[in-house]
Amino acid sequence: MIERRIAAELNELLDSYPAVALLGPRQVGKTTLALTIGEHRPSIYLDLESDADRARLSEPELYLAGHEDKLVILDEVQRLPDLFQNLRGLIDRGRRKGRRTGRFLLLGSASLDLLKQSGESLAGRIAYLEMHPIDGLEVPASDLNRLWLRGGFPDSYLATSDRISQRWRQDFIRTYLERDIPLLGPRIPAETLRRFWTMLAHHQSGLLNAAEFARALGVDGKTVASYLDLLVDLLLVRRLEPW
Repeated sequence: MIERRIAAELNELLDSYPAVALLGPRQVGKTTLALTIGEHRPSIYLDLESDADRARLSEPELYLAGHEDKLVILDEVQRLPDLFQNLRGLIDRGRRKGRRTGRFLLLGSASLDLLKQSGESLAGRIAYLEMHPIDGLEVPASDLNRLWLRGGFPDSYLATSDRISQRWRQDFIRTYLERDIPLLGPRIPAETLRRFWTMLAHHQSGLLNAAEFARALGVDGKTVASYLDLLVDLLLVRRLEPW
């Protein structure tokens, strides 16, 4: 397993806050890192995309109160946005018992709803940390060319061949276009969004010209802005604002 530089900072935050939100796109390594951290302290892991794990939280306060002595890792926490209000009560009761840190590790792959819900309910109780793909400081110097070619998503970088790596990336993009984005509600043609995503990749580190993208896609500038907002909210694109 590749040692991630963010691990030390995540452990530090868990020792300082009752809740920590680890944000990042799907398949960037959040779950692997969280489970690794969970091996070194009492913990319980729940995947909120699993029907069985969601059923355990049908009465969240009752269930989670029985695990107040553990770090509770909640994966894909944006699937249950109403949970944040329950976490607030659990955290406050735990503080009165002297359990002030290391209660919840929340993993999320969509930032907008997660930040909105947690910001309203857990203000002063939660820290945020964004996890990025593998970078050049996390691999040997001899592997930099492979990182450049395959990208920093662990399954793509560690694939057994360049062909398998490319296939993984194609499937990753297809999953987002056909499953994840429709779950968020926007009715955007998958092929249109694929073209826009590809165009953004070719304009990496360039100035954003929404009118140019709009002409190429046959839509207006406001539509292009909404597409971009969506990809930013999914943590798939980073938008650097002008100074």
